[in-house]
Amino acid sequence: MAWLWITIAVVAVLAVVLVLGYNRLVRLRNETDTGWANIEVQLERRADLIPNLVEAVRGYAAHERGVFEEVTRARAALQGAGSPGAAAEANEGLTAALGRLFAVAEAYPDLKASENFLRLQDDLTDTEDKIAAARRYYNATVMRFNTTVQSFPWLLFSRPLGFREREFFSAGEDTEPPQVTFAAEARP
Repeated sequence: MAWLWITIAVVAVLAVVLVLGYNRLVRLRNETDTGWANIEVQLERRADLIPNLVEAVRGYAAHERGVFEEVTRARAALQGAGSPGAAAEANEGLTAALGRLFAVAEAYPDLKASENFLRLQDDLTDTEDKIAAARRYYNATVMRFNTTVQSFPWLLFSRPLGFREREFFSAGEDTEPPQVTFAAEARP
């Protein structure tokens, strides 16, 4: 009779541990999904700013068609990215293309002084900061989720229950953010 009570107690403890573990995995998965949604919102905001930025520069430097096309292709690639890794790669391409766009803009003092261009520049800088913050949050939640999924005893039942490791959203190590501030030109 004592063995029956011990067995019932052990099964009850295991059931509680399993339920708590499952709930933890669900919470971490939801936090990861929320983190990715935050990145997507900021990437979309960035993508929405780009046509206006391109048009502002195009008004002053219409002959720079190759740069405009490169920015447009990079923007489309970012919007079509289907995973964090693909989005990170597309984001690096867009950052490089924007760097070239701002290099073109540097040659046009009237453009640099344009109120519309300055507002777009400020909006882009703000968005870049928000992307970086969202990336840090997302990667932190992915790390917690992946650690849990890969740790004993959760690894015994996480995969059978459909919990898989998530991919990090990484910025290129050598990639510099686009230069979006313009110093006043020195006058002799």
